[in-house]
This record gives sequence, structure tokens and C-alpha cells, in this order.
Amino acid sequence: MFTILDRYILKRYLITFLGMLLLFVPIGIMANLAEKIGKIIDNEAPLAEVIVFYGNFTLVIGNLLLPIFLFLSIIFFTSKLASNTEIVAILSSGVSFWRFLRPYFVGATLVAILIFMMGMFIVPHASIGFNEFEYKYFKKGKRDRVTENIFNQLNENDYIYVSSFDPNRQIGYNFTYEHFDTIGKLDYKISASNIRWIEDDSIYRLTNYEKREIRNETEFINSKRRLDTVFSFKIDDLTPVSYVAETKNLFELNDFIDDQRRKGASNINAYVLVKYKRWALPIAAFILTVIAVAVSSVKRRGGMGLNLAFGIGVAFVYIFFDKVFGTLAEQSGFSPLLAVVIPNLIFGVFAVYMLMKAKR
Repeated sequence: MFTILDRYILKRYLITFLGMLLLFVPIGIMANLAEKIGKIIDNEAPLAEVIVFYGNFTLVIGNLLLPIFLFLSIIFFTSKLASNTEIVAILSSGVSFWRFLRPYFVGATLVAILIFMMGMFIVPHASIGFNEFEYKYFKKGKRDRVTENIFNQLNENDYIYVSSFDPNRQIGYNFTYEHFDTIGKLDYKISASNIRWIEDDSIYRLTNYEKREIRNETEFINSKRRLDTVFSFKIDDLTPVSYVAETKNLFELNDFIDDQRRKGASNINAYVLVKYKRWALPIAAFILTVIAVAVSSVKRRGGMGLNLAFGIGVAFVYIFFDKVFGTLAEQSGFSPLLAVVIPNLIFGVFAVYMLMKAKR
């Protein structure tokens, strides 16, 4: 049951957190706009697309920084409580330190649910427009996917290869499709100088088509100048964009990872890392809440400024650890699960230490 004290702290918690969002999100938008305004003008990006981009920017970047905003807002209002000796009065009235933490954990739970819902279902949709705009206007000329020497295993028996792929024209060159039987022997092989996706008819068009079949040690060859046909794969399956995992919701991402693992994708760690990070962010909300309360609940000579400086330092160290281990998982054989767990484990231990110290 919520007491007056619980409602008072929870109200301050949520109002300060909301105020932090309303303060820093517009600053982030203005800072990004100031940096990118030259490219926007040079590339003549339509105003409507710019507005939509910054709407998506707010969701994508804001979701990543929600735990940090939460962390700083707790330090801010808890430091004010401490400087006004309100915490001393609360604890002197017989309220235990653990009981004092309850509204903080309630607030952290609400924010964690918000982070979970946004990260799993809302932000992925925003990430599509965000990344497409980035590559269209800010990273013009840079490739958002691998387009050379693409090899894909569709299933246990089928393999495809193209020497190069043009995602804008949706055409692949030097296409090869190989089908093996259940004992691993080549059953037939299809080759073409190029394969093009015809969206209006939902078919593939093969140029200089040739099919080689092996029957009872005899090879049969069928060739055509052009052939319209269908395949079980999608043209984008040849080479998904580098940010594809960020654009999928919880259920789509699980299916995508299973599909890529079955195909033997070389960059599977990058996709798995995105999945684990989505689960880790809500947990980070609780860890950072504990650290923030432990740091700011004690009245210090430096006051709120010292607490905020310490909090910003901790936030930067947390982001640094997250980036380092994330890079290790993406570019080496380091486990994506450990890359997510280790930073949270380190800061979890640090949170317990700081909390026990503050309690004394």
C-alpha cells in the first residue's frame, strides 16, 4: 500500500525524469541539426522527410539514453532531498533505508516497462526511417550492406551466390543456384548472367539462363535467353542491410536470428547482440537507480554539483564499457551474451557496494 512518503518520492521521481527528457531531447535534436544542417541543405532533403527523421531520431536515440536520463534525474532530485535534510528526517522517523528505496524501485519498474515496450515494438519501426534517411542524405555514397561476392545458404540443401548486387535496381550479377540431395550430392545447378526482381509481377527474371541436371551419371543441360520464374527466397535475402536487426520487433528478430543461424551467416553475433541489448536496457534502469540513490542520498559538502559530476562520470564509464564489449562481440568471436552481461555485472556489483556504504 502506498503511503504519503511513497507518493511524494514517486511523484518527484517521475516529474524530474519527465523534465529531464523534455530538457535534453530537444537539445539533442538541435545539436544533431546544427551538425547535419549543411548536408540537409546540400542534398536538398524535403522538409517533410526531415521532420519525420527527427521524430524517429527522438525515439531511437531517446530509448538508448532513457537509463542515463533516469540516472541523472534521480541524482538531481535525491540530492535536493538530502540538501534539505529531508532524507535525514525520513530515516529518523523510523523508516528503514530499504523501505525508503521502495518508491524508487516502483519508479524504476515503470521506466523499465517503458524501455522494454519501446525497444521491442516501437523503436524498431522508427529505426527503418531513421537509418534510411541517414544513408540517403548523411552517408551518401556509403554502402549499407555487403554487395560483392555474396554467398547464402537458404536451407540444408540449397545455396545461392552472386558476384555483385545492386540494391537500388534489385539485380544480382553472375547468379548461381545449387541444389543438393539428401546425401549431399549435387542434384542440379542453375546459373545466369544476372537475376532481377520484377516487383510488378512478383517474379525473378534470369538472363542467359542455364540449368544443369545430373540423372544416373548423365548430365542434362537446358538453356534459355531469358526465363521468368519464382524462388523461395526474397531478393533482399541476398544481402540484408547492416542495420536489419534494429528494424525488427521482438518476434521478428527471434525468427530472423534463427533463419540467419540456419543459413550460417558470418555476422550472426551482431544480430544476437542487438537482441540481448534490448533485454539488458530495462535491467540497467534498476542498476543505475540503485547507484544514483546511493550516491545522492548522503549530504556532501560539494552538494548537488558534486553528485551530478560523479553521476555523469559513471554514465560515461557505463557507455564506454558497453561500446567496448559490443565491438568485441561484433568483430570477434566474443560471446554477445557476455558482452551484455559483463558491463551490467560490473555495475551491479558496484551498485551493491555503494548501497551498503550509503546505508551505513
